[in-house]
Amino acid sequence: MSKISEEIVKESAQVRLDNYLRTVAHLGHVEISVTKFEESLWFYREVMGLEVTEIEGDRAYLRAWQDFDHHTLVLKAADVSEVNRVGWRVSAKETLELFEKQLTKMNIEFNWVEGGSKKALGDAIHFTSPSGIPIELYWEKELFVTDDPKLKSPLPSHPSKYPARGVSPRRFDHVNFMVDDVQKEQQWWTELLGIHHRYFVQNKEDIRLGSWLSRTNIAHEIAFMRNGNQNGGIFHHLAYYLDSPDELLRAANIMAENGIKIEWGPGKHGTSGAQFIYVFEPSGHRVEIWTGGILMFAPEWKPIEWPAGVGELGLEMWGSKPPQSYFTYGTKLGK
Repeated sequence: MSKISEEIVKESAQVRLDNYLRTVAHLGHVEISVTKFEESLWFYREVMGLEVTEIEGDRAYLRAWQDFDHHTLVLKAADVSEVNRVGWRVSAKETLELFEKQLTKMNIEFNWVEGGSKKALGDAIHFTSPSGIPIELYWEKELFVTDDPKLKSPLPSHPSKYPARGVSPRRFDHVNFMVDDVQKEQQWWTELLGIHHRYFVQNKEDIRLGSWLSRTNIAHEIAFMRNGNQNGGIFHHLAYYLDSPDELLRAANIMAENGIKIEWGPGKHGTSGAQFIYVFEPSGHRVEIWTGGILMFAPEWKPIEWPAGVGELGLEMWGSKPPQSYFTYGTKLGK
């Protein structure tokens, strides 16, 4: 190889590395305030079957049985139910400093949070999206470790035993927000954070009704839906993943038997191919429980358009209709 060719290869490799370092790696956790702390804690632990890593003051830290991190959900007792922070792990330790430079260049206000200030987290950067979604970027996070024989699994790939309590989802899956301008919000997240745009729905007026994005190869880690009220950003739902459709039907039975309102489902999203139910937890947050979903591996993936005419099948391919609340109701965004 000639010297010129070697330089071109090195330059190309450096560009790829720089592009990689300027991205997030995956969705890490969501922090929500709840007005009925004890009732919500009961819901997530007993009905959903999540494990409580620890409770400290007015906060509870929870995870699904195959979530490897210390927590993927934080509940905070408060007077208002809202989403306080959506946490994303970045691609490398130096990525936080690259984001600091980029945010400064874009005149986006942000603040550093020193490692140790928040449970199990290292240094983090806090800022908000154009629609007001509170974002947290971090690199270091403690893993879940236990010596409790009731929790410790003999299987090295299982951070804890399958609890067989409540729904018992395998893992935390995604979050969804309603915003006024879906296309604008999606482009911002893709361009700044490097989160791939996977598929989207347009109406007959060619207005974007929904966009679904992921950095990993799962169907989506964050989604944006058009707010039917056009009154700003709100939190639509957090979601957990089950292994199979029979577990989803079991989850629906568990919800009904525990007096938990099922807003919609069981149904099947055509866009992702996932089967679902949506429920409301005691403090008013919407929770999706789902199974299935497409996986995407192509590095040059092109977003799939669901145009007017087939968009309804994208939302629900079996023919059930969502209630109006699905397009208008959500909990608040924290500051």
